[in-house]
Amino acid sequence: MFKENLKMAVGSILGNKMRSFLTMLGIIIGISAVIAILAVGNGAANQLTATFSDLGATTISLSASSEDGNEDLITDEDIQVIKEAIPEVRYVSPDETASGQIASEFADRRAIISYGTPDMQYTNQMMESEVVHGRYFNQTDYEDGKNVAVITEDTARALFNNRTDVIGESIQLSGTQNQLNLQVIGVLDGTFDQLQGSFDLSEMPLYVAIPLTTMGELNPDATSIDGLTIQTEATEDIEPVSNQVVRLLELRHNSVGEDNYTAYNFLQALDQVNNVLNLFINFIAAVAGIALLVGGIGVMNIMLVSVTERTREIGTRKALGATTNTILVQFLMESIILSLIGGLIGLTLGILLSNVVAGALNIVPKFTLSAVLLVIVFSTAVGVFFGIYPARKAAQLDPIEALRYE
Repeated sequence: MFKENLKMAVGSILGNKMRSFLTMLGIIIGISAVIAILAVGNGAANQLTATFSDLGATTISLSASSEDGNEDLITDEDIQVIKEAIPEVRYVSPDETASGQIASEFADRRAIISYGTPDMQYTNQMMESEVVHGRYFNQTDYEDGKNVAVITEDTARALFNNRTDVIGESIQLSGTQNQLNLQVIGVLDGTFDQLQGSFDLSEMPLYVAIPLTTMGELNPDATSIDGLTIQTEATEDIEPVSNQVVRLLELRHNSVGEDNYTAYNFLQALDQVNNVLNLFINFIAAVAGIALLVGGIGVMNIMLVSVTERTREIGTRKALGATTNTILVQFLMESIILSLIGGLIGLTLGILLSNVVAGALNIVPKFTLSAVLLVIVFSTAVGVFFGIYPARKAAQLDPIEALRYE
């Protein structure tokens, strides 16, 4: 009986190809739109996650402030204790910046002065930190407050007639209070090289990195530490290390419960961005899903028309012994097949559409098994839900009245 009902349902669909296609059109459009939106949205979320990981998925930013204006919330001793007491801490540095002037015998330019511990080479996420000439300042330079500097390639070019290997050269750094003569001991990858063609580099400030202790000689008032950048060994260490660092500083400065220290990490920012992105994706997918509702109503409408057109056929089948359930299953099966075929076509078009859109946006679409299963289940559900009423109407026809129908 099942095979006979399936054969009759398929035969009815194939016998009215254009009407069957138009019946499925709403479902096709809805499914393809939902699949494309989910695939492109999930691909964008993955790319966003990868970008944040590149920026520092193991990086913690800690800030310190108090209502009483205490400027001694973080000390150099605190930094050493954090690194020694918490094994999961890989690097820690006060990543501070100030403005000033930098000069050589050839040029004089504005400068961004970055200062911290030797770990700043790894904690500074805003610049390339690979040393291409010489070395970065070390712990001895830091402890002794040596007058040494690390500059970038574009800084070297600007100050030394387009040269980059300038190890041993002297520069003069001017702050708000003093001037220092420094020796260049290292050159890093260019900070602003990637901006060439977009900006006039002669207007950009140059970059120089010096030890925090050296900064104390240049600008004594600028050496109070109000924040730290901490890099952990692994992503899963971020939350426990954040809590440990805050607790350690509170104990060392007798400020438990005063909320003087706040730890923030990129994973928290990523969670917030992903929440907003997922909300937007789901909203757009829900709007696109309205087409599925329209498609389901179209299935029900056409099935009702089909019942009316085939009233005599239903009467004949019932007169020959077909039961009410047999007629019900036949028409319900026809509705399900229409919806399922429409769903599979929509899935195929959705995959093609998402690849086109993702290619234009330069991202990789992400297709999930749950999305495919959702298409199959939802299409079947549409067929059942919107087909049950026409099927019941067909099954409940009186055979004598049906045979009389013209």
